[in-house]
Amino acid sequence: MDFYQRFLRPIFFALDAEQAHDVVMSLLEAGSQYPGLIRLTAGKPMPKSPRTVAGIEFPNPIGLAAGMDKNGIALPAWEALGFGFMEIGTITALPQPGNPKPRLFRYPEQQALINRLGFNNEGAESVATRLEGLRSAGRWPRIPVGLNVGKSKVAPAEKAHDDYLASFKRLHGLGDYFVINVSSPNTPGLRDLQSTEALSRIIHTLRDWEGTPHCPLFVKVAPDLAEEDLIAIVQLAESEQLAGLIATNTTLDHSLIPHSQDQTGGLSGALVRTRSLAALRTIRQQTILPVIACGGISDSESAKERLDAGADLLQVYTALIYSGPSMLRRLM
Repeated sequence: MDFYQRFLRPIFFALDAEQAHDVVMSLLEAGSQYPGLIRLTAGKPMPKSPRTVAGIEFPNPIGLAAGMDKNGIALPAWEALGFGFMEIGTITALPQPGNPKPRLFRYPEQQALINRLGFNNEGAESVATRLEGLRSAGRWPRIPVGLNVGKSKVAPAEKAHDDYLASFKRLHGLGDYFVINVSSPNTPGLRDLQSTEALSRIIHTLRDWEGTPHCPLFVKVAPDLAEEDLIAIVQLAESEQLAGLIATNTTLDHSLIPHSQDQTGGLSGALVRTRSLAALRTIRQQTILPVIACGGISDSESAKERLDAGADLLQVYTALIYSGPSMLRRLM
């Protein structure tokens, strides 16, 4: 066991899960003022494994998944820890508090989390202002930054495309790629936007405003989609010439969580590994578009299985909470 698992994790796990998350993010925000110090404490440098995906240069294929740094407060810290890229958000056009607490739950025996956070974030205006300040101060990270955008809870489904556009407009030019999140289970009706009609309308709205050239645009899909629905999204991504897909978000399949401990929300971590891998394989059978694999990646075996199945890049979140930043080196 390393320093994180032996000393830090017991302290963090003595706190409520969301309280611990807030403490960690505050520490990383403060540490972002001194990325060199974080780099020294992170251990040996990450092995170089550069690759180009969707026209973007990545120093290594291990990225931070959306959901950890919702408001983009610790970008220099993620680079210093060794990540090859990061994805911040989910960001909505309007600031919103998210769902009532408690809304984040740990399952250590299963190495899993359930969350029903509900896109709690400061909103696109606040996040964009923070990112602009980071750039103007010369502290922008040297690794790619993805911006994950979702629908504001108060926006009606028929106006979802306009709501996504509001975020896209304000954040445009600040990240290396964008992700359309239509697959979180914690915003009512959001997953209905995975229908090809609704998703196509969102994509066309963003593209019509943006013109050419296009910023790389990914779609993040749920692991619970029926195969024919997933294939339809892949075909749409190809026809719209998207940059790629992210497979996958959290799952609503809680069958491996003891009933007495179950909570409403999206399940992440080791228990989503099989579903996420199956979605990746389905996608890869249909397209050569880039795919970022996410869900249940925690060690060299699970990382290798995704790469062998055709993933171009990998993202982690839950495993970071259980194993700490040293796990990044073990994935390589």
